[in-house]
Amino acid sequence: MINKHSPVPIYYQIEQSIKNLIDKGDLKPGDMIPSEREYAENYQISRMTVRQAINNLVNDGYLIRQKGKGTFVASQKIEQKLLGLTSFTEDMKARGHVPSTLLLDFKKIDATNELAVNLNVQMGDALYEIKRIRLADGFPMALETNYMPVQLVHHLTEEVAKGSIYQFVEQRLGLEIDYATQELESSVARETESELLNIAKGAPVLHIKRRTFLKNGCPLEFVHSIYRGDRYKFVIDMHRS
Repeated sequence: MINKHSPVPIYYQIEQSIKNLIDKGDLKPGDMIPSEREYAENYQISRMTVRQAINNLVNDGYLIRQKGKGTFVASQKIEQKLLGLTSFTEDMKARGHVPSTLLLDFKKIDATNELAVNLNVQMGDALYEIKRIRLADGFPMALETNYMPVQLVHHLTEEVAKGSIYQFVEQRLGLEIDYATQELESSVARETESELLNIAKGAPVLHIKRRTFLKNGCPLEFVHSIYRGDRYKFVIDMHRS
């Protein structure tokens, strides 16, 4: 119910009303919500006010627009703990999702200065450059670009890159993965990223840089990842010392 005499903005009241329906399960993932026109007519308010509420809910990941179809309740975001190092494949399987990978590019390149510093190799050394879209239950979740030293991860193939590289490194090469350092930044999707991840240009994304190390301290990989902000969130548990 909308209270036009309340000091709380009407668009915010609409947001909370829809959120409550989603939280209670009255609106489920995949359900279509009424159109902006229907909301405006039902509450006798402007469509611009309704649009502001819907836009906010889309940006927050509660709703998703499908061109030519309407606006629907989005699937629940996948959570990933920031403690513990797991591969995308391991993490998705542990949460009951079916992981898959779309390999965009697999090639060898010469290490640039930035890559050489991050991987502790010499400029010009051979690296694998692997560009992949990571999917959960068929939905694109992240765009990844991995860089790994050829001399360290020998015999890596395109077929391996379509699955879990960590599994190959540990089980086939016998290397022990130890820890990683990770940087997270909020960003917005550029045109290429929006096309590959099936999101709108300018949609919120999480930009992540990760360096993964072996037990002996040797860098294994340097990864740039773009995660969909509407499908993924990172969670960390903190304790007061």
